[in-house]
Amino acid sequence: MSTIVVRNLDNQEVGDIELDDAVFGLPLRRDILARVVNWQLAKRRAGTHKTKGISDIQGTTKKPWRQKGTGRARAGSLRSPQFRGGARIFGPVVRSHEHDLPKKVRKLALKTALSALLARAARHA
Repeated sequence: MSTIVVRNLDNQEVGDIELDDAVFGLPLRRDILARVVNWQLAKRRAGTHKTKGISDIQGTTKKPWRQKGTGRARAGSLRSPQFRGGARIFGPVVRSHEHDLPKKVRKLALKTALSALLARAARHA
């Protein structure tokens, strides 16, 4: 148990409080904090980015020119990605970026953050 001084808004001492070392006495774990921050940021992402695939493009499915004899490269559709206005191959799709994080890791990160705040306050006091 560590004891700290409680101050009011006028920076006057108004008492003491004992803090449990199981919550406020842990060492700094940057790896755990980084995992939780990445988890929170991934949950926040919208994931609404999207490009059109070949089946999403409007247009005919007719072969644009015959297979042989034109001197041009063979082509089966003007909706292909190499043509202007065509599709995008392997573009972004709508999805969730969220991933799981165990509750024990989340709790440990919160305790670690509280411990780090108390240690920082003790250094600057």
